Amino acid sequence: MRNRGARWLLVLLAIVPVCAAVRSAPRTRKARAVHASPVERGFDHFYNAEYPEAATLFKQAVEAAPNDPELYNHLAEAVLFGMLNRTGGLEGQMVTGADSFLRNPSMEPGPEEQAEFAFAIQKVLDLTGERLQQNPDDAGALYARGLAIAFRGTFRYMVKKSWIDSLRDATEARRLHNRVQELDPGRVDARMLQGVCDYAVGALPTMYKMLGALAGFHGDRDAGIRTLQLVAAQGVTNRVQAELLLCVIYRRERRPFEAIPLLESLHRRFPRNFLVLMELSQMYADLGDRARTMAPLDKIEKLKRSGAPGLALLPEERIQLARGAFLFWHKEFDPAIRDLEQATAHASVLDPNSGATAWLRLGQCYDLKGRRKAAVHAYEHAAAFAPASESAQEAEKYVDAPFTREKMREIQHATRLREPRPGASASNADQKKN
Repeated sequence: MRNRGARWLLVLLAIVPVCAAVRSAPRTRKARAVHASPVERGFDHFYNAEYPEAATLFKQAVEAAPNDPELYNHLAEAVLFGMLNRTGGLEGQMVTGADSFLRNPSMEPGPEEQAEFAFAIQKVLDLTGERLQQNPDDAGALYARGLAIAFRGTFRYMVKKSWIDSLRDATEARRLHNRVQELDPGRVDARMLQGVCDYAVGALPTMYKMLGALAGFHGDRDAGIRTLQLVAAQGVTNRVQAELLLCVIYRRERRPFEAIPLLESLHRRFPRNFLVLMELSQMYADLGDRARTMAPLDKIEKLKRSGAPGLALLPEERIQLARGAFLFWHKEFDPAIRDLEQATAHASVLDPNSGATAWLRLGQCYDLKGRRKAAVHAYEHAAAFAPASESAQEAEKYVDAPFTREKMREIQHATRLREPRPGASASNADQKKN
């Protein structure tokens, strides 16, 4: 729980640097298959959470144009997100909102991929540094440099666990992109980082707002959301990234009515992205829609069986946890126990947050079924699995005092959904009918 407010700011900043996507006009699927460049094909893999395949194609692009800093940013992005995907960091932030500082030792990024990331970032800094020496107002170089520094900040936060260095990088990246805005006011994409900073600082408790102000961050939550909505609607290179960020924000603010249309759109464009499907399942779970909660999980299982490369590292136990957690909140305790027992049977394959949560939910199910001894055993496993996680800390409370239906009602009341804003829930009526 320490520094939770400050870490929330960094969590959002860590998700920001998803680098510029393909700038060419949309093509038909057949045309893309025949004529797509390595960068276009790379981003198709990237947005479908197939990061090693994306990195391979970006390397080809770098070899063909070794003096283009944007291509090195693409490569750095794919390598970085590959690391985060393998360590559970991506799902931890987008799907569960969990603490990305928690990782299994077996999931640590290897020295080769860290070196590859560092090389790509340094090439961007070298190439843009040369251009800025010739022209300090080169907007393209400023933008690429800011993006690389933001990537480095993400790496420092998510991999090296150095949140102070990450905050420094975020500050510098924001400064560079603000300068791009001054030079080229019509470049909507450059507003994304500022929008995230505005939202993140504006959403902090007062004490952390004061700390943010000392670091040069001043925020307005609603203004930040409006900026991200603008980028999502009018951006050229960062439209998808802004949509993903809005989904993260809507998740945090318990606004599934606004997240679901974005997630459905993202799924149509990137049907193999399991992170989007996981998040979509969670949003429908928040609405209590059983069929629509389970459907994305069924799709993930089908993709995994088909051998989709983005699903290779996703353990079956993570899907079982998602099902079991929904059934728990839906008060279907017997089927929830079956799924959660399967998830915890091989909990070692789960990331720390997911493993601790699986044991916690299993213990709560046992308590509500009157199986107190089994519940205590599960809580003790949760506490030992990832002691610093919120799930572990919550589990420790129930070792001495059982989890009850009254406690369940209290949690559900405290985490109730926010009412949809006017114009934000056009599909809500249809959702309620189904």
